[in-house]
Order: sequence, then C-alpha cells, then structure tokens
Amino acid sequence: QVQLVESGGGLVQPGGSLRLSCAASGSIFSINAVNWYRQAPGKQRELVAAITSGGSTNYADSVKGRFTISGDNAKNTVYLQMNSLKPEDTAVYYCNADLKVFGRGPKAYWGQGTQVTVSS
Repeated sequence: QVQLVESGGGLVQPGGSLRLSCAASGSIFSINAVNWYRQAPGKQRELVAAITSGGSTNYADSVKGRFTISGDNAKNTVYLQMNSLKPEDTAVYYCNADLKVFGRGPKAYWGQGTQVTVSS
C-alpha cells in the first residue's frame, strides 16, 4: 500500500527550469534509494538521476551540471531540479523508489509519470 506521485512537469522553453517532485505515501518504514527515469516516445527508459539513503547521488552524463536530485526525508519526498532545459530533455519522467513497508521486505515502486516538454 504505497503510492508514488510525480508532479511539476509541464511545458517550458529551452533554457528554462522545472522542479519535479516525487512524493511517497503509505506505511513506509524506510526508503533505500530513489531514482528518476525518463522515457521519450519510441525510446527506452533511461536513468537520469539517483540518490541513496546515505545521500550519495549519480547522474546521467547528459544531465550533469544541469539537474540536481535532492530529498526531504521527513516528507518522504525527492526532487529533481532541472535547469538549462533542452528539447532533448522532453520525455515522461518517472520516479522509482526502493523502499520497505512496515511488515514487509524491500521492494521497488513506480509512479505513473509526469510529462516534461521543452519547446519554443
């Protein structure tokens, strides 16, 4: 009984910024890691950014220096700050969390995605 909800997507001009949010709700005991993926039509899903419970982060080469992943542990929310957006960033962005529910072992969960469109 866990739900991940992405928000913050929309239409933005090249060079603009967006901040995506991934809010987790339910009987969550702990979150081990959170990843942001994206998928464009006809393309494979791509890992964009990741953050672990220890605070370490990793980014795809295509977004390094432009995107920043961060979290608010008290709110069970992870953010993806997206700056200097390019048309090639256009995709549906998905939140993926490796977490543990009370009374159960660790499991991966997915949100339903939020659309990001970068166009003039």
